[in-house]
Parts: sequence; C-alpha cells; structure tokens
Amino acid sequence: MAEHASSIEIPASPEVVFEYLVTAEGLTLWMGEHAVLDARAGGVFEVDIAGSPIRGTFLEVDRPHRVVVSWGVAGSEDLPPGASQVSFTLIPTDSGTRVDLLHSGLPDLRVAGHIEGWAHFLPRLSIVCRGDVAPLDTWIPLPLRSQ
Repeated sequence: MAEHASSIEIPASPEVVFEYLVTAEGLTLWMGEHAVLDARAGGVFEVDIAGSPIRGTFLEVDRPHRVVVSWGVAGSEDLPPGASQVSFTLIPTDSGTRVDLLHSGLPDLRVAGHIEGWAHFLPRLSIVCRGDVAPLDTWIPLPLRSQ
C-alpha cells in the first residue's frame, strides 16, 4: 500500500478551513456533488466525487486542528469503503493556515489518480476558504494505472 502527502497554504484561519472539511455544505463547495457527514469519531463520511461514491467514517475530529477519515469507493474490490485513510492537519501560519494532507493505504493502481485528484481539489479548498466561489467542477478521474 502506498501513500500520498501534499500541502497547501490557505489565506484563512484554521477555524474557517475546518468547517469546509466537516460540513456537507462546506465540503461540497470544493469537492463532490453530494455529501452526508457526521463529524465525530465513528460518524459517517460519504461524498460523491465525479460519479465515485466515496464511503468511510470519521476517525478523528480535533477542532480546529485535525480531521482523519477512512476512505474507499462503494463497490470497489481494490479500494472498498474505509480501506484507506485521509488526514488533514491544519497548522496556523502568519498568513492563514497550512493544510497538510496525507492519504495512506492506497493500492498502487490508485495512487496516480489520487495524486491528480488532490492536486485538483486542494486549490479549490483554498478558493472557497477565502470567500470566493469555486468554478464549476468538470474534473474526471484518471483511469486506473500503475505508477
């Protein structure tokens, strides 16, 4: 299993960024078309992204510092619901917040698609956190492929 790490600087406080990670209204402004979230340890984490039903649970919710969810795709054999883990760590900076993302437990064939996906979605998170409207999302996931 592989992992992907990335970071982004966002010109908003950790308190603001946090809300876009734990509320359905906030999450769907930057990622996904529909979400059902119960932001507490053991709570439901469901978001439909570009036709993919992502399913998991909240594993850790430490307001406004850290959110960890299990992550998988309903109906997938290689990445079933809850098979991988995504952590968002929010670190205050002089200009706002650095978000450190770590997506671990990814099957090798899924790494490239998730790298591309996070590179697409994290800048959209920054857009909405600064109070702007993200453009219509037309992202299409990469087909499965080896690295």
